[in-house]
Amino acid sequence: QVQLVESGGGLVQPGGSVRLSCAASGFTLDYYAIAWFRQAPGKEREGVLCISSSEGVTYYTDSVKGRFTVSRDNAKNTAYLQMNNLKPEDTAVYYCATEYGNNCYGEYDYWGQGTQVTVSS
Repeated sequence: QVQLVESGGGLVQPGGSVRLSCAASGFTLDYYAIAWFRQAPGKEREGVLCISSSEGVTYYTDSVKGRFTVSRDNAKNTAYLQMNNLKPEDTAVYYCATEYGNNCYGEYDYWGQGTQVTVSS
């Protein structure tokens, strides 16, 4: 049973930090690139960033540069999204997705169920 399970979302004040986790089951993340997406209320889903299997990082959303950091721990079969200095505009459901191979080409194999991040005072 192949799945990705996201966790760590919740309510956070502006300027706060949250770390999201993306745990893989039924397969190993070692050979996969991992991307993070988000979908704000009433908005289309957008790519945030992606980390390759060799840990190269690509940012798809300029507004998160310097604030969001993606990492992976293959030994734990888990990826992380560290989000700092959060803004209300970051409020969204965050999804992780995997793509077989080193690079982030946009051909995703698996998706997580999403976790809600709400930034509000």
